[in-house]
Amino acid sequence: MLGKVFKKHIVLKPTQVEEFVKEAAKCDFDVDIYYNRYVVDAKSILGVFGLDFTKTLTVEYSGDNKNFEEYLNGLAIAG
Repeated sequence: MLGKVFKKHIVLKPTQVEEFVKEAAKCDFDVDIYYNRYVVDAKSILGVFGLDFTKTLTVEYSGDNKNFEEYLNGLAIAG
């Protein structure tokens, strides 16, 4: 049985990438970040730096980590 997939829309600045990747790396489940069809592993600093930070990004994950969710809420956009 597949678990529930969570999605958060965030805005990320280049200066926030290192902290974002560190928080994602603490999760014991897969975390992806994407816009349009460009999907990267959120635990990869090089992959995340390859994103367009002028776009709204979507973080997708299927595990439970309250600290990570609280961190994402600080980056989340309304809507």
